[in-house]
Amino acid sequence: MPRLIQCLFVFSTLALSWLAVQVVHEFGHVLHSWASNGVVKRVYLHPLDISRTDLARNPHPLFVAWGGAIWGCVLPLVLFGLVRWLRPALAYLPAFFAGFCLIANGSYLAAGSWAAVGDAGDLIRLGSPRWLVLALGLPACGLGFFLWHGLGPSFGLGPVHGQVDRRAACGVTFALIVLVLIELLTSGGAVRG
Repeated sequence: MPRLIQCLFVFSTLALSWLAVQVVHEFGHVLHSWASNGVVKRVYLHPLDISRTDLARNPHPLFVAWGGAIWGCVLPLVLFGLVRWLRPALAYLPAFFAGFCLIANGSYLAAGSWAAVGDAGDLIRLGSPRWLVLALGLPACGLGFFLWHGLGPSFGLGPVHGQVDRRAACGVTFALIVLVLIELLTSGGAVRG
């Protein structure tokens, strides 16, 4: 039974992190759009698809393009800092999520800077130097892996032999179910604003 709970916990944590990284990333685009007098037409979030933000008006596309990666890294780090300060025993959960976000956004920038695809491709086409996109992506990945270092036992790996916090496993699984339902029930994930 402990291995079943561990597998559920690990799967739910990975799946929730994947969906939540897209939420935070798109929120960054939305924040930069609003800050630059842009108009968000639609934010597309769906559990079986890649997210995107469509704009009706985008007077500062470079600024908006940077928003996803910037806030997609900063907000999870802030969450980690708050939980580490308020509830240190649970800090491994936002540490994993922050690491996941840093690795996802950093590799998205680094790989995209070479292939000129996705947000990184947009950043380069809009005037950001390729070296800058790469120079921000690689350290983000490194910091993400640093945050992950030593988290294995919290997820039942190593000498704990599959033992995990059952309440955390249930909480993460519940959060995953809620996020999937929200995305499915909001018209295939379309949020208009």
